Amino acid sequence: MFILVSLHKILNPNQKQNYKRKTFSLLEQLASLTNRKKKSAVRLTRNSKIIKTIIAAIQEKKGENIVSLDLRKINEAVADFFIICEVGNQPQVRAIAEKIEYQVNNKCDEDPYHHEGFQNLQWVLIDYVNVVVHVMLSENRKFYKLEEMWSDADVQEHND
Repeated sequence: MFILVSLHKILNPNQKQNYKRKTFSLLEQLASLTNRKKKSAVRLTRNSKIIKTIIAAIQEKKGENIVSLDLRKINEAVADFFIICEVGNQPQVRAIAEKIEYQVNNKCDEDPYHHEGFQNLQWVLIDYVNVVVHVMLSENRKFYKLEEMWSDADVQEHND
């Protein structure tokens, strides 16, 4: 408050008017944030819509060896679930990753918090915060062995 009073004393009338206008605009923006619709925090399960949507998108684009790892009981886990699949070529990596993002956006109204790997298409990671999807070339999956790294997780296969 002291800074506002001090600034008010040294500003000319035009500057004061601009300052008031900008301050009011900023306060309006802050107020609008408090009124926005908030998404409720719901604990995910394997039956959650987002997980079913991701698995269906992978299956539709012929992803192979699809598994979900339930990481909820692992304290060090960065997410509640990992969903992992593999494919034989780079165009299929792109097709599956794009299909996942499209379907999750359409059906669940969610955008990824982060994604990476679209440049090299060896391993695309799509991070939905509580669910992290790994679309990998077969040789990368064999090399990195994510299921072994998270061997304490409950594993479920999702192959047709």
